Amino acid sequence: MALLKIREIGDPVLRTKCKEVEEVTDKTRKLLDDMAETMYDAPGVGLAAPQVGISKRIVVIDVGSGILELINPEIIESSEKTYIDNEGCLSIPEKTAKVERAYKVKVEALDRDGKEIIVKGKGLLARALQHEIDHLDGKLFVDYL
Repeated sequence: MALLKIREIGDPVLRTKCKEVEEVTDKTRKLLDDMAETMYDAPGVGLAAPQVGISKRIVVIDVGSGILELINPEIIESSEKTYIDNEGCLSIPEKTAKVERAYKVKVEALDRDGKEIIVKGKGLLARALQHEIDHLDGKLFVDYL
């Protein structure tokens, strides 16, 4: 595994809509491993591939209940109920702001073996899922301010 360089605001890769992963390969799994190592080292609770300079729809998240590795994640349901909480980003160091997000989301994705999975999250997990999926569309949390 390897630590990857986290790109910071101003880097154009952070504003790029990422491409779908067409096939999950050993290279994809190595990227997942390297992203997880980078996220934990930072430390953070989530990391999207564009944050390490790769314009692919891949994220890793760990809000304290174990690593989630999501390939081509898509929010398929979100609650009408929202809540506002502080949010930060590894690509915008030392800055936080209050952001309104859906309280619950349901995400469809592929796992590291290319199998379809559904992830349901509420609270912090829902926030992290929305935040990281935003990265895949070139959106940063500061865009909500």
